[in-house]
Amino acid sequence: MKKKLISVCMCTYNGEKYLQNQVESIASQTRRPDELVVCDDASGDNTVEIIEAFASTATFPVHLTINEKNLGSTKNFEKAIGLCRGDIIVLSDQDDVWHPEKLRRLEAVFSESPQIGAVFTDAQVVDERLIPLGYSLWKSAGFGGREQRRLAEGGAFDVLLRRNVVTGSTMAFRSDFKNLVLPIPENHVHDAWIAIIISAAAKVAALPEPLIKYRQHARNQIGAANPGIKRQLNTTFKLCDRSVYLREADLYNEVRERLRRAGETSVSSDLIVKLDAKIDHLHFRAAIHDHSMASRCVRVVRELVKLKYHRYSDGLKSAARDILPNTLPGG
Repeated sequence: MKKKLISVCMCTYNGEKYLQNQVESIASQTRRPDELVVCDDASGDNTVEIIEAFASTATFPVHLTINEKNLGSTKNFEKAIGLCRGDIIVLSDQDDVWHPEKLRRLEAVFSESPQIGAVFTDAQVVDERLIPLGYSLWKSAGFGGREQRRLAEGGAFDVLLRRNVVTGSTMAFRSDFKNLVLPIPENHVHDAWIAIIISAAAKVAALPEPLIKYRQHARNQIGAANPGIKRQLNTTFKLCDRSVYLREADLYNEVRERLRRAGETSVSSDLIVKLDAKIDHLHFRAAIHDHSMASRCVRVVRELVKLKYHRYSDGLKSAARDILPNTLPGG
């Protein structure tokens, strides 16, 4: 069997503080990448110099592209993915540290089945000094046993339709899906887009091993908060601005339209029906707060009875968030 080529796809922007740790961990992989593709988003610090110095000593090709103007994270990843030439594309942030076995373990998963289109893993959440914070990325995201089993049984699309549980810095996917993934719609985070669009056309695997140290610091774009009781209560009772739901609805509408335009033969009409239902549910949630509390209760209960909250949101937590007024904790 022909060996699969692995491209590591990294986007950088003013990352000098932690970048050296990351590239060193890539160089220390037991299965070295076949190339490292870096797109720098017009950094104003020493990021480019760090990559150039690393490239001069790396035992694999390092391809650096410097953007003339700042594209933003999503479009920068779009550009970097487009430049990758490997069979497997492994996404990388600029501030984490990889476990030495990461690429070997990801390669093994793809080798197990040609039906697997993407893989993501858990991660150890650490502070700026790489000291463990006592919880994992999956724990922070609430990605528990039931969802993990559902995904392992081939239900990745259903899991991701409820909410995104994939962090880009832990993900890899087959380059066969580049034409489906690209271009990435503006105003959407690249990892959520890549995960849901590939899950509609192929299997997605989840490795429970924490194969990166996911660093938390003041400049994290998203980050992974401590999954404590206080945070859970704040999350449950915090009302979202309607624009959050409308933006999410737009994401799933983009997924639907991309699948239709791509003519994906593996995409069933059932998936399109589910996407339509998800979009309708998000529009329902965006409009619910225009009603009185009594009216909200009636409407939310009806949506609960139809199991919409359990299929397309976070169940009773989301229903409670839509019923209760924003004067509650976290509101």
